[in-house]
Amino acid sequence: MVPPHAHKAPESPYERLEKLGLSLPDVPEPIGNFAAYVQLGSLIYLSGQGPTYTGGRLHCGKVGAGISIEDAYAHARLTGLNLIAVLHAALGDLSRVRRIVKVLGMVNAAPDFGDHPAVINGCSDLFVAVFGDAGRHARSAVGVGSLPRQITVEIEAIVSVS
Repeated sequence: MVPPHAHKAPESPYERLEKLGLSLPDVPEPIGNFAAYVQLGSLIYLSGQGPTYTGGRLHCGKVGAGISIEDAYAHARLTGLNLIAVLHAALGDLSRVRRIVKVLGMVNAAPDFGDHPAVINGCSDLFVAVFGDAGRHARSAVGVGSLPRQITVEIEAIVSVS
């Protein structure tokens, strides 16, 4: 006899989001003359998103100067959730995600701040939690002098889809 768990279908990204206690927010409106995403063949290029809550509330400030690494990690996680919401809007089904290919994370950082990877891990950890091994990606995490509207982080991604 085959154990009942042997044929269990893998969890969907939606089931994983639910287990994490997360729901997809509304897709934030672009703040300039650009699209939230562009699809070219099997790749989707996601424009930079920030730590925006539904309703437009932003997390602003300088990481390392009033914003802690822990808070900025949570902001990067929220930004990752916004990126996933854009993916859902683009695809209609997150199960179509084959791989998160590349992530660029920018941190609005104080000049002496140097722990940018720990901040952007908020997004990377979420992608792995939601997409499993398909969420593991190449990445750059950089510090910048400022970001639009003084948000704490901005993250963009390239995603392979079916």
